[in-house]
Amino acid sequence: MWSYPVLVGNQTSQSNEPGINVGQAEELLELAGGPGNFKRAQWEDPTLLEARNNVQVMDGIMTQAGKILPYPHFEVASKLLYRVEKRGTDFIKQLLVPQNFRNTVLSLAHNHVLGGHLGVDKTKERVLRRFYWPGVLAAIKNFCTSCPKCQLTAPTPGFRGPLVPLPILDIPFERIAMDLVGPLVKSARGHQYILVVLDYATRYPEAMPLRNSSAKSIAKELVLMFSRVGIPKEILTDQGTPFMSRVMRELCKLMGIKQLRTSVYHPQTDGLVERFNKTLKSMLRKVIDRDGRNWDLLLPYLMFSIREVPQASTGFSPFELLYGRHPRGLLDVVKETWEQETTPYRSVIE
Repeated sequence: MWSYPVLVGNQTSQSNEPGINVGQAEELLELAGGPGNFKRAQWEDPTLLEARNNVQVMDGIMTQAGKILPYPHFEVASKLLYRVEKRGTDFIKQLLVPQNFRNTVLSLAHNHVLGGHLGVDKTKERVLRRFYWPGVLAAIKNFCTSCPKCQLTAPTPGFRGPLVPLPILDIPFERIAMDLVGPLVKSARGHQYILVVLDYATRYPEAMPLRNSSAKSIAKELVLMFSRVGIPKEILTDQGTPFMSRVMRELCKLMGIKQLRTSVYHPQTDGLVERFNKTLKSMLRKVIDRDGRNWDLLLPYLMFSIREVPQASTGFSPFELLYGRHPRGLLDVVKETWEQETTPYRSVIE
């Protein structure tokens, strides 16, 4: 299994900083189960027999002309077996996965740092957008609930006060919520805090490591973020000292940003970022090294894992809402590897 972070080409990781080299195609094939095996396994796997016997489309041609094509249905394209389902106006083409390859899918979807050890529902979304097999829902649930790291770091249920909703916005990064997480174990690079920013329209998260919690450090990171996503009209924070500082007031005044405050007695107004903080801290506990000093290196990868999957409140992934497309993740790379695999095997349908 790959380690992380990602390194490209001839880059090498620094000492004590684990890395992966994605320049070697052999590594990807090894991760995906080895070259020349997937198509053969698909057509020999007994658990996929029912799907093979109920193919309704062969390379774009219906096997029974004149019939209305139901959804979901099974089809063959380029000698590969798929399940096609309809979600609203979208057609999802799921590659059927034989038994020997399923653990690869589940491990990448949940265990890998780009999977983020997210819960059952989000792991289902990630897998079912690309893959399918009989019993896939039960397999995902069992894999996630039996994950040793998730069991060790499962959050304790607590009381959640009623949230005071703010007006819904449609423009990305017009209103953001902001909070500080920390102090944490000092990383090898001297970081102790995380500046968390969450966009209200898209739920797109940002998490930036800080060496200290000063208003100056926060303002510097905010300006850098504004250069990527634009300047918001409103920032919602609690009444912590850095957010109430003169530096923050001057920054917001200079950039025409309205500062919104959560009440000391009603912090639930900012429940969105509070819930995100709990999720982020839980994810970090599952992926950090034993000494806990590499957490700042993992933040970008955990952010991707959150941005990639649909949110219950919007029905879309934060990435999709912000950029208008689905992100290409590790599961897509593996799926493409299996689809492009060359093999002399001829399918039983022929």
